[in-house]
Parts: sequence; C-alpha cells; structure tokens
Amino acid sequence: MKVAVFSTKPYDQKHLEAANHGQHELVFFDTHMSAQTAALAEGFDAVCCFVNDVLDAETLSNLHHAGIKMIAMRCAGFNNIDLNKCCELGLPVARVPEYSPYAVAEHAVALIMDLNRNIHRAFNRVRENDYSLNGLLGFDMHGKTVGVIGTGKIGVAFATIMHGFGCQIIASDPYQNPDMEALGTYVDRDELWQQADIISLHCPLMPATQHLINQSTIERMKPGVMIINTSRGGLIDTKAVIDGLKSEKIGYLGLDVYEEEANLFFEDYSNDMLMDDIFARLLTFPNVVITGHQAFFTREALQAIARITMQNLSSFASGNIAEVRWIPETLAQQP
Repeated sequence: MKVAVFSTKPYDQKHLEAANHGQHELVFFDTHMSAQTAALAEGFDAVCCFVNDVLDAETLSNLHHAGIKMIAMRCAGFNNIDLNKCCELGLPVARVPEYSPYAVAEHAVALIMDLNRNIHRAFNRVRENDYSLNGLLGFDMHGKTVGVIGTGKIGVAFATIMHGFGCQIIASDPYQNPDMEALGTYVDRDELWQQADIISLHCPLMPATQHLINQSTIERMKPGVMIINTSRGGLIDTKAVIDGLKSEKIGYLGLDVYEEEANLFFEDYSNDMLMDDIFARLLTFPNVVITGHQAFFTREALQAIARITMQNLSSFASGNIAEVRWIPETLAQQP
C-alpha cells in the first residue's frame, strides 16, 4: 500500500522504515493531520497518524473523499478521532493498544522522584556554584500511600515499582485487575482522594474521565498531595490545579501531558513567545515539573510502535483484517 505518514520526526521515520522491510511505500510528512492538510493524502491508500493529529468529522470526510481506505494510528489513544464519523463513512481505524507499559510507568516514577528530591532545582543550583540545601527537603517514599487511577498494564507496572519502594498501593478502576490485587487494595475513588499522598493517573480520556482532577476532587485530597499525569491532558482541569497549587493544597505536580498540548508539544518554539497564559502560569511554580509528552519515548517503545503499525497495515493489505488491532467502534459499517 501507499501510506502517507503524518506528524513525523526523524525518529519516527527511522523506526517505521526499519519495521517496514519494503512492504509498503511510505511517504513522510512533518505536518499535522487536519482538515486543511488532508488533501496531501490524495492518491494514497492509507494514512498513518499520531496522538495530536486532528481527525474530526471534516478531516475524516476529506480523507474519505481522497480515497483513503484505512487510518493507522501509531499510538494507543484515540480521543482525537470522531468515531461516529468513521462509522458513517465506513473508514476503519487501527491503533497500537500497547507498546511498552514500562516506558510510561518508569517516567511517572521519574517525575515523582524529581519532584520529591527537587532534582531539577538542585541541578540548576550546582551549575550556578550554589551547593546550599535549603528548600530541597524531600521525604521518604517508604510507607507513603500511592493512589493509582486506572489499572491496565501501565497502571500495574507503575504500582509494581512503587510497591518496591515500600509504598502502600490503593487503586481505582471500574474493572479490577488481579495483578493489581496482588500489589494493593481497590477502593472507591472518594476514599482514594482522601488517603493518597501521591496520585498517579493511568486511565484513558473519555467523557467519564474528562477533568477527573477538578476543584471538587482536589478539595477532598490530602493537603500537600502530589499529582502525576502521564496519561491524557484532559484528565486534569488545569485552572483548578493552578488554584490548588496557589492554596498549597497541591504540594507537587508532575505532568507529561497537557490539555492544550496539540499547539505546543513535539515542536521547537524556543525562538517564539509562549502565547498560552495558563501553561505559562504552570511554569512559574517551583514545585511543578513538566515534560513534553515523552513518557512513551524509549527505544523499546518506538520499536514496538513501528512493528505493530506495520503489522496493522500489512494485515489489512493482505485481507487478514481479523489480525488488525482495530478500534472496534470504527467497524460498525464494515462488511
């Protein structure tokens, strides 16, 4: 198949070409997918998109008009896709449901350790020949209560690491995972808000989880709570979190995702002004650490993403559609 690959960086091209083995004709575009750029897919059989590409009704209609037969997402999330429109158009979407749970889980732990021991601040001090310790006080991880929201493979991998620190694990998920039950205890969400010293989010973004962290839930948390989000930006009401930081209800905040990240992350804007006032306010807090959606970014994860994406395309091209990792909701109108 001839595949148009959008939102590509050098590392995407390297790993996708290595996994392709010459099976498909891959044409790489560094631009994001949108209604305006969908015209670039004219003459292709499929498009390959990423987490911040815009696949709304207008974009999907344009892709359908261009003759696209399949969309291959090289990510797990699909909250940026209008699934109803996909069904209406008969345009199926594949994804990479899992690649490396350890990559994301380990990054969440890295954020915790950085925030706790003030590594980012200590690094800057030493570079300025300042070796004072005032303001860098941390706490023992051992014995702390860690709340895990979402107990799929990433949530369990994260809980396993925190259990190794000697933390007490409590979890919340509509579907209980036996692997998590071996590490800790499932509690209702309100109890988790009240008990956890550290809360880490590992759940998908959907209407039920939109702004899961909001003014009401923050009020129920422990004073000085640490909140970590390596999942989806929309899980957090950023304005409410800023208020929580200002009141010191939230003692630490670690983010790898941001609700409006589509206009920021994965690009170099170092020569431009930051126009997002809310994001700029977050950057002023010394107890906030933000990374640019890099939790997934390990060698092993990129290799797995490329391999599964190519497998999805090849299975579709050969007619083995049962082997494609489809988003089920996009198959309603498929023959």
